Amino acid sequence: MLEKLFKLKQNQTSLKQEAIAGLTTFMTMAYIIFVNPMMLADAGMDHGAVFVATCLAAAVGCLVMGLMANYPIALAPGMGLNAFFTYTVVGEMGYSWETALGAVFLSGICFLILSLVRIREWIVNSIPMSLRLGIAAGIGLFLALIGLKSAGIVVASPATLVTMGDITAFPAVMAVLGFFLIIAMVQRGMKSAVILSILIITGLGWVFGDVHYNGVVSMPPSIAPTFMAMDLSQVFEVSMLSVVFAFLFVDLFDTSGTLVAVAQRGGFLDEKGRLPRLNRALTADSLATIAGAALGTSTTTSYIESTAGVSAGGRTGLTAVIVGLLFVLALFLSPLAGMIPAYATAGTLFYVAILMMSGLVHVEWEDLTEAAPVVVVCILMPLTFSIATGIAFGIISYAAIKLLTGRFSDLNLGIIVLAALFVAKFIYG
Repeated sequence: MLEKLFKLKQNQTSLKQEAIAGLTTFMTMAYIIFVNPMMLADAGMDHGAVFVATCLAAAVGCLVMGLMANYPIALAPGMGLNAFFTYTVVGEMGYSWETALGAVFLSGICFLILSLVRIREWIVNSIPMSLRLGIAAGIGLFLALIGLKSAGIVVASPATLVTMGDITAFPAVMAVLGFFLIIAMVQRGMKSAVILSILIITGLGWVFGDVHYNGVVSMPPSIAPTFMAMDLSQVFEVSMLSVVFAFLFVDLFDTSGTLVAVAQRGGFLDEKGRLPRLNRALTADSLATIAGAALGTSTTTSYIESTAGVSAGGRTGLTAVIVGLLFVLALFLSPLAGMIPAYATAGTLFYVAILMMSGLVHVEWEDLTEAAPVVVVCILMPLTFSIATGIAFGIISYAAIKLLTGRFSDLNLGIIVLAALFVAKFIYG
C-alpha cells in the first residue's frame, strides 16, 4: 500500500528513511504547538482550544500534502500570519477573533480558486522579487519585536517611544539564554534545537519557581471554544477585504517560496526548473488553511523547516504523513503546552526573524529604486506594528519611485492596481 501511494522504490527511499525524515521535520517545527496558542491567546482565544486546533490543522495539512501531492513538505499555522492575526486584525483594527478567522477562511477559499484556475503565476509575478524579500524580512523584524516585548527586553517609553527594559529580570535573562541556546545548537547541527531550547528554558523556570508543573500528558482540551467559530458577516467590508488580501498575499508568497526552496534542496525540480504537481501542492496548502480556520487557528501554510527532513532523506509524501501523525500524538501534551512561559518562546521568535531576514542578501542594493521600497517595508512593519501597513507602504513606494524615476518598464498592471487600491484605502479609510 505504501509503495502504491508514495512510490518509495521509484524515489529511492524506504519506510525507515522516510520515518527518520518525518521525525526530523517534526522536531524542527514542533515549537509551533507552544508558540501559536500563546500568540492567539493574546487575541482573546481559548489557549487549550487553539492548542488542539494547531495540532489538528497541522495534521490535516501534512496528511493532505503527503497523500495529494506526494511531497515531503509539512504544514502548520504560520509564524508571521499568526502575529498579523492577533496584533493587527484584532489588536490594531479592532475586529473580533471570530471575524479574523472568517477572513482566514475566505483567504483559503480564494487561494484554492487561484490554485485551481492556474492564475497564481500572474499574481506572483506581479510583485517584484525585491518586495517579496522585503516583506519576508519585515515580518521577521515584526516577530523579533514581539519576542523582545514579551520578554520585557523592549518596553514602551513616553519620551523615546520604546526603550530597554530591565534586562536583569528573570524573563529577560531566560529569553536571552534561550536565543543563545538555539543559535549554539543549530550551529552544531542539532535538528531539534528550537524545541529543546523551549523545553530547557521552561525547565529552568520550573527550577526557579517561576513555572508551575501541571504534568506532561493528558487528554486533549476541548476544541469547542474555537471550532467553527468563524464569523463571515463582516469579511466583505472594504476595510476587511484588505485583511483578506493580506492573508492571501503573505500565504501565497510564503508557500511559493517554501515549495521552491524545499524542491531545490531535494532535487524535485524538472529539467526546466519547474516543480511537478505544483498545483496539487498549492491545492493542499489552501485546503489546510480552510480546515485550520474551521478548527480555530490562523493561516496554515507550508514550513521551510521541511528542508531539515529532506536533508535527512525525505523524498516522498510519506515524510509529511509521518509528521502529521506526530502532530496527532502531540495533542496529548496539552499540560506541557500550558506551562510554557512567554519568555521561553521569545528566543524562538528572534531566531525565526534571522531566518526570514536572510533573503535580504539577494536585494539589488546598488539600485535605489529596488532597495528603497525594501527598507520602507522592513522599517514600517515593526514600527507601525502592522504587517498589512508595511506591505501597503512598500507597494505604494515601489510604484511611486519607479514612476518618478522614469522606470515605467519595471511596473506591471498588478503592482499599479495594488498601489492605487492601497492609496484609496489610506485616503478613505
